[in-house]
Amino acid sequence: MKVDRGVNNKQRVGFLHRGTPFPAAQCVSLASSREIHIPPSNSKGGENKDRIPNTAQLPKDMVSTISTTALSGNSNGLKLDGLGRHNSTTEDTVENASIPRRIYILGTENVGKLVAHSLANIPSRPPITFLLHHQGVVNQWYRGGKSIEIIQHGTAERSSGFDIELTMPHDQAAPSHPQMHSTIHSLVVSVKAPATVEALSTIAHRLGRESTVLFVNDGMGILDEVNENLFTDPETRPEYIVGVSTHGLRTLSPFSSAHYGIGTIGLGLVPQHDFRYSEQTSPILSPSARYLLRTLTRTPTLAAMGLTASDIHQLQLEKLVSQATIDTLTVMFDCKNGNLLDNFGVTRVMRLLLSEISLVIRSLPELQGIPNLDLRFSPSRLEYQIVSLAKSTAFNDSSMLQAVKHGRITDIDYSTGYIVRRGEELGIRCVMNYMLMQMVKGKQNMESRKIEGRLPIEPAELPSIGRKTSSKP
Repeated sequence: MKVDRGVNNKQRVGFLHRGTPFPAAQCVSLASSREIHIPPSNSKGGENKDRIPNTAQLPKDMVSTISTTALSGNSNGLKLDGLGRHNSTTEDTVENASIPRRIYILGTENVGKLVAHSLANIPSRPPITFLLHHQGVVNQWYRGGKSIEIIQHGTAERSSGFDIELTMPHDQAAPSHPQMHSTIHSLVVSVKAPATVEALSTIAHRLGRESTVLFVNDGMGILDEVNENLFTDPETRPEYIVGVSTHGLRTLSPFSSAHYGIGTIGLGLVPQHDFRYSEQTSPILSPSARYLLRTLTRTPTLAAMGLTASDIHQLQLEKLVSQATIDTLTVMFDCKNGNLLDNFGVTRVMRLLLSEISLVIRSLPELQGIPNLDLRFSPSRLEYQIVSLAKSTAFNDSSMLQAVKHGRITDIDYSTGYIVRRGEELGIRCVMNYMLMQMVKGKQNMESRKIEGRLPIEPAELPSIGRKTSSKP
């Protein structure tokens, strides 16, 4: 899929029905056509009972991008503008005056900060609220000037005007603060993968069928844990969007990041059922999902683009491969990404890892039938991608190495661990990846003990083994 980056970039958006893939050939370029065609419903008489109001029915301070047409039996159907622009920055609503414009961001990881900073600098910016989990982080927010700082090419840019909320479990939320019980329609999750379920549990009571949740954290298998622990009923479950970012970001402080590499963010709706590539159905977006996608894709800095379920799944897997190789190996060798290159021993280990990863990915049942699957995820092509990425980020520390150095839990259970688990389901034993995963966990445990001051016992203090001690003085 070809994308021209820039302010007037052509962004191809594939809309989905609760994650069901929309054929790529039917995607519409927003640069060439400002209208997105949604197939007609099967209601009697060819008319849709839930008409979307025209411009005259919306508040005067909003520039509506919605036009209403009677749905007929042809393929054109209802026409909706793809940009969703508005003039007001107040807490107004979109569509049929039921979807608030406010976007909530849970956590302060790098991608979440970039999303907030980018949205704050577009015309008619939406209201943005950070959901913070600890009072200490709130104090840092006020000490840091209540702003987000993004440093690019040595130039610092600050954005402000954000709101914050301190999250807490539903039973502990004060009744005097109704905003802690209000429904969240648009949410961006920007926390580390291991902390996702715990962070979402504090606001799960504010998410429902009408909500849309965008996950921009790295790793795979996160949504399975969220569904298993928080949203067990598919009928009341929020709509999920997965975001895969290729932007190069480094944390400087909780509310400051260095943006050293320009990239893109792929966005794709997640199926609520077991996805198969061969299943192609009519694409329909919920109002909150449509609004969130429109808002993000009109933000030039993010260079966001909508993708089908199969495309976003493959992008996730490609990013997971880099995490399972570059990140893990830099942790074990305690080196920068570029030090992995031109080293015969490292290359041999990398090829053994990639051979297992490639076999597992090419055997995944949900990907069967995708054209050129074996070529895209062949060991040789994956190696080429890994080497190219290591070269372009030669002087950077991987995110996993940064986490280990600071004594934090890594995402390895959602990268290498995901490959190992899926391999076991398919009867494929990923011995090399399993060994490396345990070595990284052991290294992280050692580093965290050093930071906490829990040093090992001195050899002189160890008791003698197999030697009788004398009772005489």
